[in-house]
Amino acid sequence: MLDLKFDENGLLTGIAQDLESGQVLMVAMMNADAVRLTLETGLAHFWSRSRQTLWLKGETSGNRLEIQKIMVDCDGDSLLLLVIPRGPACHTGAQSCFFTELEMKDAE
Repeated sequence: MLDLKFDENGLLTGIAQDLESGQVLMVAMMNADAVRLTLETGLAHFWSRSRQTLWLKGETSGNRLEIQKIMVDCDGDSLLLLVIPRGPACHTGAQSCFFTELEMKDAE
């Protein structure tokens, strides 16, 4: 798997982006098995830190992410998954997990 750099917990960041719209859909962690399964199946797999298990995105909801291309960042510690989403990416039912804006004034 090229020269991927997993952190001390054996994880790296996976960013799912809609290939057609460019919208960032979600961010999740991936271990070596999740990366391998993603490459083998063409469907996004991640590692759940809370459940300590692999999961196929959309396994229960049917809202899968079909991989079209995977890009590795310059440090080798994160992956950009260019996908075709088959339904909403967020567990809330939103198309993207990024639907709440943090106002600049909130930083004060």
